[in-house]
Amino acid sequence: MVRAAVLPAVNAPLEIAEIQLPDPGPGQIRVKLAAAGVCHSDLSLSNGTLKQPVPAVLGHEGAGTVTAVGEGVTGLAPGDPVVLNWAPSCGACHFCGLGEVWLCANSAAAAAKPYATRADGSELYPGLGTAVFAEETVVAANAALPLPAGVPLTEAALLGCAVLTGWGAVHNSAQVRAGESVVVFGVGGVGLATLQAARIAGAGPIIAVDVSPAKEELARAAGATDFLVAADDTAKSIRKLTGGVGADVALECVGRADTIRTAWSSTRRGGRTTVVGVGGQDQQVTFSALELFYFGRTLSGCVYGNSDPAKDLPVIAEHVRSGALDLSGLVTERIGLEGIPAAFDAMLAGKGGRALIVY
Repeated sequence: MVRAAVLPAVNAPLEIAEIQLPDPGPGQIRVKLAAAGVCHSDLSLSNGTLKQPVPAVLGHEGAGTVTAVGEGVTGLAPGDPVVLNWAPSCGACHFCGLGEVWLCANSAAAAAKPYATRADGSELYPGLGTAVFAEETVVAANAALPLPAGVPLTEAALLGCAVLTGWGAVHNSAQVRAGESVVVFGVGGVGLATLQAARIAGAGPIIAVDVSPAKEELARAAGATDFLVAADDTAKSIRKLTGGVGADVALECVGRADTIRTAWSSTRRGGRTTVVGVGGQDQQVTFSALELFYFGRTLSGCVYGNSDPAKDLPVIAEHVRSGALDLSGLVTERIGLEGIPAAFDAMLAGKGGRALIVY
């Protein structure tokens, strides 16, 4: 039996409860979590913006130590430190065949299968297939990435979503080049990782935009050269900071229609806007046919940073070891399982960076 934060139904309060984990089956491993990040996607799963069978144990950004392996598992053994990968690729679908593993057609399959039980014997589903809002979890072996040496295990949880997403948005999706101007909308956990990635890429100026003035210190510490409080004239202000032409690249880490529209309008002719934030179906963005032609801008989505975690994680780890990427700089609060609801409330209020559950 292990302690977990259980979502009994969509929009229901989380319940801290003892759950029963099975032994790992063929191709599976059991992991004792060291830490888990509280991501906005977990909030979206809890309120139904993103679909997830319930009752469920949420949480998808985590790191820990392998305690047991099932039949047929190779490459991982008890005692190995790992980062959980909530979107493991199958290697066999059309998208994996194209090398676009972040679009794998089967990466979400584990979330639809019960993985544990409650004390009364009722089945539980794993949030995004990983269920790291618990002291331990059981996942497929391909949902765990060996943690490179020299990366602290607790902070390594952030690599599982915020950092891979932010890093990938900059380096894989937007392909930011040294000297390009970048604007990042939303200074939460992913936004802070995105700012750090833009700094490492050699971008400049790097402009951060958020609704909260209190985020300025966090943004500048992550690499922002300028900070703007979101307003009706944000796009105009960004053009002033970029020689009157607009930013080369805008990265939207919020997932709101009005923010996406502002991000698009803040870029220069021929500029690039990458939407990193996950919005709801009700968030509709409109453009006129004439402006699409005239501005020649590019608008693209970004799934998990368009990352191949197995390839990107070692590269990111090098920057962590060198001190260029500061994982602790993303964390504004360390909590226990009981602190998750307050962390959700803080996200809704636009407060803080990443809340990190430490087990």
